Formats: sequence, structure tokens, C-alpha cells
Amino acid sequence: MGLILDNTLTWQLHIEKICTKLKTGCYILRSLKSCLLVDNLKMIYFSYIHSVITYGIIFWENSASSDEVFKLQKRAIRIITNTHSRTSCRVLFKELNILPLKSQYILSLVIYVAKNINDFTINSDNHSINTRYKSNLHPPQLRLTKYQKGVYYTGIKIYNCLPSKLRGLINNKIQFKKELKKFLLRGSFYTVEEYLDWTSMHDLYALYL
Repeated sequence: MGLILDNTLTWQLHIEKICTKLKTGCYILRSLKSCLLVDNLKMIYFSYIHSVITYGIIFWENSASSDEVFKLQKRAIRIITNTHSRTSCRVLFKELNILPLKSQYILSLVIYVAKNINDFTINSDNHSINTRYKSNLHPPQLRLTKYQKGVYYTGIKIYNCLPSKLRGLINNKIQFKKELKKFLLRGSFYTVEEYLDWTSMHDLYALYL
């Protein structure tokens, strides 16, 4: 499935296609849940739900219509855990070791930044003042709202809010990704705002060491 932009340069058509595939995945899960164990259902989830959700997520997830994708992801989680349609999924995500949509978006976006870190500018490269933010990535001075919602700008914002100890692992890509996922599973963030608020109050990375 390729990425699809419609005539108005939005991701609406792409998200509709994602939702169609996720509904199929949910149907398969519901059909098999009575005869399979949770671990087997998780395998189906990763084949029919996770693989679709993660494809190109750093581009389309920031769209308002991505809420429909999240609703279907939660439907799949409730099917796997055999819980009521109104049951909160936040704890269920943690129990299944699965990231909510927005946390998966943050993971994919940070990994993108880490893989392309040499394409970003560090604050210390622009000035020699020794501040606590000197190792942060430097955001470009552009005020266009559409640009600020883009991959490059949003990636900088989210990366800069990572706990400092976690960022210190960036040169070990395997360990960095492993610890990043543990961190995001602990937070189980439903929105970027939750992530930003939580990381501004606590060094969560230190909480699970």
C-alpha cells in the first residue's frame, strides 16, 4: 500500500484506505478469538493491524482524521483482550506490550530523527553559550503552521523532549530503540500533548531503571 495524497493535499483518502484494512483485521480477530490464545491473536494483530498502522505513519498521523485509525486500533485491542467496547484501553496496551497510535507515531518519528541526526543542527553549533539546551536540536525559524506540523519540525520538538539519559543512547541504535519503546510503553501516550506534559515534569527514563 503506497502513500496517498488527495487533490487537496490531505491524507484523507490514505486514512480511509487504512481504516478499510483495519476493519478487515478486526473482523479476522473477532472470528478467531474464541479458538486462539492471546499470543496467537497478537501475531494476527501485528500482521493485519500493526503493519498497516506503521507504514508511513510519520507523514499521515498528524492529520485530524487519524482519530478514526486510533478508534479501530482500540477496537482490535478490546477484541484481543475480550473486553467491553467501552473499556479503557490504556492499561490493555501496556499489558499487551503494544503502543497506542500516538505513541507509535512518536517512536517512528524519533527513530527517523535518530537515523538522520546528521541532517539536523545542534543548538551549540549556532552559539557558544553553555545552557542546559545546548545539545538540543535547533528548530528552523519558520512560522508557517503547515510546516510546523511537518515531519522535520515536529521531529525536532519531540526529540528535544526525550529524557536526557535516553538521548545519550542515540549512538547505539538498537539499544536506543529498545529503551525508547520501553519509555513510551510506560507512558502509553494518547496525544503528543500528554507526552510533552509528562516529559516536562519527570525524567521518566530514570523511573524504570
